[in-house]
Amino acid sequence: MKQRLVVIGNGMAGMRTVEELLSAAPEKYDITVFGTEPYGNYNRIMLSSVLCGEKTIEDIIINDRQWYADKGICLYTGSEKSVVRIDRITRKVYAQDGTSATYDRLLIATGSRPVIPAISGNDLKGVISFRDIVDVNRMLTYSKSHKKAVVLGGGLLGLEAANGLALRGMDVTVIHNNAVLLNRQMDPQAGKMLQKELEQRRLKFKMAAKTQQLIGDKNGHIIAVRFEDGSELACDLFIMAIGVRPNMTLAQEAGIYCERGIVVNDTLQSYDPSIYAVGECIQHRGDTFGLVAPLFEQAKVCANHLSAHGVAEYITLPTATKLKVTGINLFSVGNFMGDENCESIHFTDVDLGIYKKLVIKADKLIGAVLYGDTTDGSWYQELLEKEVPVAEIRDRLIFGKACLAST
Repeated sequence: MKQRLVVIGNGMAGMRTVEELLSAAPEKYDITVFGTEPYGNYNRIMLSSVLCGEKTIEDIIINDRQWYADKGICLYTGSEKSVVRIDRITRKVYAQDGTSATYDRLLIATGSRPVIPAISGNDLKGVISFRDIVDVNRMLTYSKSHKKAVVLGGGLLGLEAANGLALRGMDVTVIHNNAVLLNRQMDPQAGKMLQKELEQRRLKFKMAAKTQQLIGDKNGHIIAVRFEDGSELACDLFIMAIGVRPNMTLAQEAGIYCERGIVVNDTLQSYDPSIYAVGECIQHRGDTFGLVAPLFEQAKVCANHLSAHGVAEYITLPTATKLKVTGINLFSVGNFMGDENCESIHFTDVDLGIYKKLVIKADKLIGAVLYGDTTDGSWYQELLEKEVPVAEIRDRLIFGKACLAST
């Protein structure tokens, strides 16, 4: 008899786990998947490419419905198939329309929810987040009939949304609460270079700004953004892109131990031994996750244990940052700001728009920022992850791997 695996969440982390599991133990489970969105599995990180016109929705589908059928997976999708309750006593999950499924093993991959700032007017028409296909379609519709877009958030997601809307012909202003764009991923020098390049692409910025209120018209549609300094900015479309939080409500309601996310151990197992969790909904050794690389690594480890091979352990490694805006190359990893016990090596070529910064501590590379030329990003990340001593190559390190090979 096959065991029954139920997966809550049809996103990238959950389905990568299923793919890995089918590869390792194709006959072990009867698999049932519940997904809130009415699609097969798609590449969420490529939504910005759909927004800017480089891809279509069809282009970013990873597994269509036929794939599930071919693999013998029972797939439920759509809002009415959203799981609303987990009964850990009977080991059953229940969807909104009453559909139920019994499990021997349960995998929770409910992802994250966008952070909605507590700003007066955040419920006006024309105020949306940037999280899924529905959001992208709404933005595309607005871009055809409206002119002025304001994006709240100068992080990766915000800049990708702003770039896409600008390419669709909208007049776009990015609001950021810090003086430096991508301040969690870039140092001030790289952040300023990025802002200058984006300004050349017609994006506007209001930096170190605090939003006070969203103003609507008599029909309840946004028309302006008001700031704490009293200034206002005309707005037809307001995009909230200031981050995400683990979607752990379902797990909490089922009594599964959560803190900032669903707490899992090194095998991606929750405090209930029959329930695993992966992706943006989890908390592992105090960390939560918002980039795709660690999610795929979690999927491998989780599948290893679900397939009863049981030898892998998940270790959180520094994750590199890249911006999905065509023609802009940036990369950062690790502790790129350093402290008084660190030394940093810099290289700048203003004419070529290149900036590099390496941070070294105790003879090891602990952080890197690259702008304009990211050729050696993966090499620097490898040195950092493997904690390779760099004393003997320190004088040539900033010039990259090719320089070492030629000497």
